Amino acid sequence: MQKINKLEIEIIRFAKKLNSTNLSPLRSGNISTRAEKNNVGGFLITPSGIKYETLKPNEIVFVSLDGNYDEKGLAPSSEWRFHQDIYLNKKRAKAIVHAHSPYATAVSALGKPIPAFHYMVAIAGGDNIRCSKYATFGTRDLSKNITKALENRKACLMSNHGQVAFGENLDEAFELAEELENICHQYIITLRVGKPKILSSQEMKNVLNKIKNYKKG
Repeated sequence: MQKINKLEIEIIRFAKKLNSTNLSPLRSGNISTRAEKNNVGGFLITPSGIKYETLKPNEIVFVSLDGNYDEKGLAPSSEWRFHQDIYLNKKRAKAIVHAHSPYATAVSALGKPIPAFHYMVAIAGGDNIRCSKYATFGTRDLSKNITKALENRKACLMSNHGQVAFGENLDEAFELAEELENICHQYIITLRVGKPKILSSQEMKNVLNKIKNYKKG
């Protein structure tokens, strides 16, 4: 496992990238990665209420998989509970990106899944991109809703909130979040034009089989 200090620096780099790419402005959204501290499994996550541009390595918070953290220090992001549950339920999840990206947030307000209007919908892991039911931010109810929406998926929308994506590392999770934002942008344009043609279930099965080895070129 990577040394914690190196992981903290990586989290800060991608947190700043949330701002520079406009994936999530100012303090919105959060980033985490699996980590181990004093032989305790858990994750490192951005703190609550601090602008990413000022983040320092010692401000990144360690939370155990049991949900414990140093209460004398900075508080973890208010959304740490769904990060915890994703790590507990998804062995392949090594890093998580949550963003209030403009187009994903707009589509999430519909409270509906994105159908297979484009084959790249499959990057989330299925024949649609699910939207979790709404619950107040930072609550265990929200975490449960997200966990359900992520069954057999690597990303989903969060109703009236934004999006979440995970991957084997921060690069992969961040790229998936960017891809999801792009898909949402395309979907909004499509809905302005008219009613989209939806790809068949069989075609999406074909795509899902091919996309397993998909590499962005």
